Amino acid sequence: MEMEFESRYEINRTVEFIISKSFTRIALQFPDELLKESTKVVRALKSKLKEMNSENDREVRFFVMADTTYGSCCVDEVGALHIDSQCVVHYGQTCLSPTSVLPAFFVFGKASINVSSCVKHLLDYMSKSDKPVMILYGLEYAHVIPSIQEELRLSKPKSQLKFYVADVLCSFISPSKDPRESMEHPVPSGEDSLSSSRSYRLGGLTWDLPEGSKIEDYLLFWIGSDNSAFANVVLTFNGCDVVRYDAEEDSLVTEFTQQRRILKRRYYLVEKAKDANIIGILVGTLGVAGYLHMIHHMQALISAAGKKSYILAMGRPNPAKLANFPECDVFIYISCAQTALLDSKEFMAPVITPFEANLAFSRGSEWTGAYLMHFQDVIINSSKPESEAENGSEEEPRFSFFQGGYVEDHNTNDEAENGEEETMALVQAAEKALQLRGKDHNQLAKQTAAKSGPEYFLNRAYRGLEINSDNTKPEPFLVGRSGKASGYKHE
Repeated sequence: MEMEFESRYEINRTVEFIISKSFTRIALQFPDELLKESTKVVRALKSKLKEMNSENDREVRFFVMADTTYGSCCVDEVGALHIDSQCVVHYGQTCLSPTSVLPAFFVFGKASINVSSCVKHLLDYMSKSDKPVMILYGLEYAHVIPSIQEELRLSKPKSQLKFYVADVLCSFISPSKDPRESMEHPVPSGEDSLSSSRSYRLGGLTWDLPEGSKIEDYLLFWIGSDNSAFANVVLTFNGCDVVRYDAEEDSLVTEFTQQRRILKRRYYLVEKAKDANIIGILVGTLGVAGYLHMIHHMQALISAAGKKSYILAMGRPNPAKLANFPECDVFIYISCAQTALLDSKEFMAPVITPFEANLAFSRGSEWTGAYLMHFQDVIINSSKPESEAENGSEEEPRFSFFQGGYVEDHNTNDEAENGEEETMALVQAAEKALQLRGKDHNQLAKQTAAKSGPEYFLNRAYRGLEINSDNTKPEPFLVGRSGKASGYKHE
């Protein structure tokens, strides 16, 4: 039992990593479902460290942390820095997003699976399809992939087998000096930006395709549960045939109508975001490398589109939190790839991803079917905001599907061009809101919604108690009743 526990939490590999790097302060990050095992893991690490590094007298301290505010898949660098940690050991499901400051070591875990049954389901489905198979999997099943490969090779002659298996990118990540560089995604996963090597990297997995082949020519066989990592695969490779082997239910799932419907809804949200005037940028991570660069990129994109943006940091978003910002027409969620997709049906305003924001706010952009989730992919494949200003396309009206006609967007940067001080911004917004009242816009269906937060509140029908401006004289004081409620003095 003890050997099984040490194998599941990779105690030996973790201790070897700590000794090789000479770390003395280590943060151990556990998801909620594994917190009950944290004390056992700490005892096992201390015992194994004393056994393997007995000649070293330096004290090694371990600090147990729970999930981040935003999710369990990302490394909590902020929490680790509060305790002056030198590295983070992350347990459980992970997106393997690159870190900004601290190195991270990942323990994926070892989920149980029936290898023979998985191979049987795969071979049965391969016999019905003439496409080669690319095997992808959740990282918790990485430990059984060599066994699956071996059993597949022994099942049929090698000449009849047409399958490829993705490899785990790494189990250790060092922070990059340039926050815009991503150790995990040096090559974009989009089809248009692929090099001749046909390299793909997604969700901690990496694989190469033979020369002259495309990912759409392959059948994607996913081993794992229907989680955010699988949703990322379905959206990113929406042009591929996908099947999923559920290890817990020991069954093969081939119907993904719900996942395909999600893609249609994302396109609907892109069209809805085009009519937005005030955009809230939600900070969904504080540890993924490049998140600040992505926020600045979104600010420049929104500003070039003639719209107003606000940065909001509130932890994990929910309908109650976002309802406190009714002036925002749409929110952009800056997060890792596996937590970026929020089901915003219950939200007052839609929540979109940075890739969808690029489509919505870059005039002339069209959705080709490719879907990008990672920061570097989005930035590389996005058009420069300055190009719109050079072409003057922001002055041309566009067609709005929701308003049923052509719409002329206002440019909120016109006032800034006059060189006014930032302290006059609220006054100018208030004057602009008052000037818009009573105007008749018949030539073109212009955007009449508020263009900023102050203007939104000025245009609200109810503003609370108001003083009657016609009578400025103060009212005389009135003496109220005194005494007890059971009998006042005048009664």
